[in-house]
Amino acid sequence: MNMKKLWICALAVLLAALTGAQALAQVSFNGTVISRETVAVSAPFGGLIEKIALRKGDPIHVGDPVATIKTTKVYAEMDGVVSGIFAREGDDTEGITARYGGVMYLEPINRYVVSATTEKAFNSSETKYVHIGEKVYLSCTKDGTHVGTAVVTSVSDVDESGNTPYKLEVTGGDFYMGESVGIYRDPNHSSGSRIGRGTIQQNAAIPVKGAGSVLKLHVQVGDHVERGEVLFETVEGVLDGLYAVDNTVPSPLDGIVASVEAVQGSAVEKGGKLITVYPSDAMQIEMKVSELDLNEIHEGDKVSIEFEWDADGALLLDGVVSAISRVGAEKAEGAAGGDAQYSAYVDFTPVDSVRLDMSVIVYAQGEAEDAAAEGADGAAQE
Repeated sequence: MNMKKLWICALAVLLAALTGAQALAQVSFNGTVISRETVAVSAPFGGLIEKIALRKGDPIHVGDPVATIKTTKVYAEMDGVVSGIFAREGDDTEGITARYGGVMYLEPINRYVVSATTEKAFNSSETKYVHIGEKVYLSCTKDGTHVGTAVVTSVSDVDESGNTPYKLEVTGGDFYMGESVGIYRDPNHSSGSRIGRGTIQQNAAIPVKGAGSVLKLHVQVGDHVERGEVLFETVEGVLDGLYAVDNTVPSPLDGIVASVEAVQGSAVEKGGKLITVYPSDAMQIEMKVSELDLNEIHEGDKVSIEFEWDADGALLLDGVVSAISRVGAEKAEGAAGGDAQYSAYVDFTPVDSVRLDMSVIVYAQGEAEDAAAEGADGAAQE
């Protein structure tokens, strides 16, 4: 075969292939963008919904806030130093408290207390009567070199000996543990103002408790805190060792909000549904195929997707037929002989402009491309 005839044959084969492709490309089906599934985003813990600003149809991305759930904040009841934290984020506070006595402990700024009694008070009616909250002055009984100040924090009933036990919190001065001190109303420690004697003891750390599960710790061991400062936050329910960074529930997926179940101000339990989402990777095309056209399209065929709103045809996506129903879903209205209609589904990768319920036209392209490829192969062999 000479070169001229070879080119003529190749051109004829190519034209035939292109003509066949164009003919097959005319086979089209009407379809709609749907989602093959929905995914529920649930509350990881219980509480009141503080904020939820989503609506049906809103786009959502991984990490976007879904809802904010109110926590219970536990505050420091006094100035002090955090001396022990026995709970971790995610732990149940009741279980930790039962084992250790508290979620954490606070050591008071004032390190010493005094257990005192009026037994060694100056013998007068005035010095035998102690007032809660009064400021007093301390001096060690050994040699008077250790002095300081204190405040009366509690007064007990008179004991069997006729003396009144009471407690002091040392507010100034340095003393030894177990040191004996005299207690005076006069800063000069005059004997006539002595209201008793006591022993220096360590001021006990205060346990801090809570209810529910620890969501977030705000302090560390050794931190100095002031009264009213937030120590930790808790939420209702058991977190099973899993916890969020804060009380804002993030979206675990990209998609479109299908429905909003949570209402601002309402209570939600752990595992309660907040929103339902159509995942972005679950979008597909649903189309109806007449029984007369079943031979034109098959599972695994490549197709082209055109959007009816796109008048210029600028957006043309590729897809693959993933499934064709084996059961007729409905009869075509007005169709001759009442042809059965079958649901077919096309998987594709959506772009940002694609929305659910959009109308599309699906063109069967898989066989056309195969025919074109076979024609080209035949021309090359000749």
